[in-house]
Amino acid sequence: MLALIFWEEDMTLRTLLLGACSALAFAGMASAETLTIATVNNGDMIRMQKLTDDFKKKNPDIDLEWVTLEDNVLRQKVTTDIATKGGQYDVLTIGTYEVPIWAKQGWLLPLDNLGADYDADDLLPAIRSGLTTDGKLYAAPFYGESSMVMYRKDLFEAAGLKMPDAPTWDFIAEAAKKITNKDKEIYGICLRGKAGWGENMAFLTAMSNSFGARWFDEQWKPQFDQPEWKDALNFYVNLMKEAGPPGASSNGFNENLALFQTGKCGMWIDATVAASFVSNPKESTVADKVGFALAPDKGLGKRGNWLWAWSLAIPASSQKVEAAEKFVAWATSKDYTKLVADKDGWLNAPPGTRSSLYANADYQKAAPFAKMTIDSINAADPTKPTVKPVPYVGVQFVAIPEFQGIGTAVGQQFSAALAGQVSVDQALQSAQQLTTREMTKAGYIK
Repeated sequence: MLALIFWEEDMTLRTLLLGACSALAFAGMASAETLTIATVNNGDMIRMQKLTDDFKKKNPDIDLEWVTLEDNVLRQKVTTDIATKGGQYDVLTIGTYEVPIWAKQGWLLPLDNLGADYDADDLLPAIRSGLTTDGKLYAAPFYGESSMVMYRKDLFEAAGLKMPDAPTWDFIAEAAKKITNKDKEIYGICLRGKAGWGENMAFLTAMSNSFGARWFDEQWKPQFDQPEWKDALNFYVNLMKEAGPPGASSNGFNENLALFQTGKCGMWIDATVAASFVSNPKESTVADKVGFALAPDKGLGKRGNWLWAWSLAIPASSQKVEAAEKFVAWATSKDYTKLVADKDGWLNAPPGTRSSLYANADYQKAAPFAKMTIDSINAADPTKPTVKPVPYVGVQFVAIPEFQGIGTAVGQQFSAALAGQVSVDQALQSAQQLTTREMTKAGYIK
C-alpha cells in the first residue's frame, strides 16, 4: 500500500512537471513573431534572403516570411496595401520616391530605435537626405545607386574606340553603331524599354534632363510638346532601332542585366549597383572585360544619371514594430556589409549607402567601379535636376503622389514608340494630353 501511494505521488508530480514544460513550450511558441517582408527580386535582395541565418541566430524568436516580387508588381502591391492600411507587410522595400510622400501621409514609422551601434551618421548624405522628413529617418537604405555606362573594353578596342570617363550622347551613339554585330547577336547598346515609372521612365527621365527637357515648367504645365523631349525621345528610339537588341520594349533592369552578362551588349547604361553583377566571374561571362564611365551628357551641364536607394521601412500598420526594427537594423548595418564581404567577397558588398565602405581599402581594391559609383551619386542633385527651373524635387522621378500613375502611363506610350506601334510624335502628344488631364484633375493646373 505504501509503495502504491509513493508511486501515485510520483506519477502526479511527473504529470505536473510535464504539464508545466508543455505550457512553457507553448508559451515560447506563441511568443515567436513572424515578420512578413516585401522585397524586390534584385540580386542584392536575393543575397540578403540567403544570409538571414545570421539574423535568426541573433533573434531566434523572430521568423521571416518573404514576398519577393518583380519591380513593377512590388510597387503596385505595396502601394495598395499601405494606402488602404491593409497591414499585410511588416517591412517594406521601397524607394527614394515613396519615402517622403508616405512619411508625410503618416503611413511610415520613424526609425528611432535602430540601436546605439547603428551609426546613422555613416550613411551617405545624398542618400540619407532623400529618406529623411522633418529631421527623422523614415527608411534605412539597403543599397544606393546612381547610373553609369558599363561597356565591353574588348569590343571598344577591336573597333579602335576609347571610352572617355565622361562621354557625350553623340559619342555613345557612334560607338554603339560601330560595335554592333547582329550576326553574332552582339548589340551596341542595351537600355530600358519596359513600361513603368521606375523602369523605362527612370532611364528616360534622367536622360531627358541631360537634353534640357523637364516634366513640368514652373506653373506645372507638362512639357512633352517642347523640342527637348522630341530630341531626347527620337535619339533614344533611333539608337535602339539601329544598335539595340530585338524586343527591347520588353526589357527592364533584369532582362538587360542578363543580356550584358551573356555577352550580348556592348554597352549598358543603368544602375551603378549592377557593376558588381557584371564584374562577378561567377555570374558574368564578360567579367574581366568590363569598363565604366559616367552617364552621358549633351554639353548642357547635366548628365543622364539618377539617384535612388532601395530601402527598408516599417509601415504604421505593422503590429510587430520592435521585431521589424531589429530586422531593418540588421540588414542595413555595417556588420551586414562585412557579413556579405566574408561570405561572397567585398566585390558584392551592398553599395551606395555608407561612407565607411568607400573608405575601405579592401573594397576599393575589389571594386574597380567604386570611385565612379560614389562620384555619380554625389553628382546627382534632386533639388536641381534639370537645366531649366522646375517646381519639383527628384532626378528620375517627380516627387508628387500623382507621378506613380502618370509616369507609368507615359512609360507605356514611350514603350509603344520603341516597339514601333506609334510614332514618337504620337507618343509625345498622348503623353502631353494624359499628363495635362491628370494634373488638372489633381489641382496643379488651374
